Amino acid sequence: MKYLALLAAVAATPAWSQADPTDWDAVTSAAQGQTVFWNAWGGSTTTNDFIAWVAERVAEDYGVTLEHVKLTDTGDAVTRVLSEKQAGTDTDGAIDMIWINGANFAAMKEADLLFGPFAEQLPNWQYVDVDGKTVQTDFTVPVEGYESPWAMAQVVFVYDSADMEPLGSMQSILDWSTANPGRFTYPQPPDFLGTTFLKQVLVDTLDDPNVLQSPATDENYDAVTAPLWDYLDALTPTLWREGRAYPATGTAMFPLIADEELDLSISFSPGAASTAIANSELPDTVRTFVLDKGTIGNASFVAIPYNSGSAEGAMVVANFLMSPEAQARAQDPDVLGYGTVLDMDKLDADQRAAFDALELGVATLSPAELGTVQAEPHPSWMTRIADDWVTRYGVAQ
Repeated sequence: MKYLALLAAVAATPAWSQADPTDWDAVTSAAQGQTVFWNAWGGSTTTNDFIAWVAERVAEDYGVTLEHVKLTDTGDAVTRVLSEKQAGTDTDGAIDMIWINGANFAAMKEADLLFGPFAEQLPNWQYVDVDGKTVQTDFTVPVEGYESPWAMAQVVFVYDSADMEPLGSMQSILDWSTANPGRFTYPQPPDFLGTTFLKQVLVDTLDDPNVLQSPATDENYDAVTAPLWDYLDALTPTLWREGRAYPATGTAMFPLIADEELDLSISFSPGAASTAIANSELPDTVRTFVLDKGTIGNASFVAIPYNSGSAEGAMVVANFLMSPEAQARAQDPDVLGYGTVLDMDKLDADQRAAFDALELGVATLSPAELGTVQAEPHPSWMTRIADDWVTRYGVAQ
């Protein structure tokens, strides 16, 4: 990204806000009357409506005014904070909170552009699933309390229950595809979902996938990825069109199931199949499953710039986003259909009842059924793997 070199050159700066996340009464008192400018993706009407609802609730309960600054590129917000730091605007910056993850978070954290740590001191952190969800690392970067989780995405396998049963491992998928040639495929890398499938193979087949949490090196790359290439060598001839063609994107696979060309595909949205069934885009026999050891997932977070003038109000909003009330609403497929970051076993009976009452859709797994979320590998693995896949298996579209 164009701002990464500039970020690396910026000197470290401590958090300027006097807000103390451990003193929640003081935080909520200071937040009264503050306006929080939340820079967040604005390309979805349903997401915009959810943020508007959050604004109503934090205004009602805390006297905080939440303004949604709609983004098309999160990098624009990062650049704005960087520009303010270079200009010496170390207090009362234009951005109070950012919907962020991945490289943008890593860049801001590296350049000390973030307020915190704060997330693990928020009252609703007590409900977060710190063992089963990837909420303490962000694409392998330790979060360390500098961003607060509020939504989950996770790999699911989409299958037609009229033709097959759920499978528990990548080896089982290979065995099934060998016995049922032409009935499975994945999007062509470097499509995001296609490369995610490659990551999922590697995570599930390695004896110790923790090696993927560190950058790939010339010394370990060949040995670590060998099981992936062995797997794909065996799988590719069994795929749809014998692996000589691939769908361009994830959305292109659902029509293949509807047309009875496929029985099995992959998605990064646990609720997507239910939505497609409701829209008559998939047969009502379609369901989803995850693997026995879990599947790859990642979290959406919010972070507070170091120079926010409304850090207390931003913490109030971040805390509310982790509340059982907000999490249940976000998981409602009629609202967002996002996965929750909460541990159902940490909720009381009334809080859990709100999740249990949700009509998630016939093909959507419950939070408990989604199970353990496997961490995303370090990005360096996928850069090399995607290039090697093109060399080994790539086909012209």
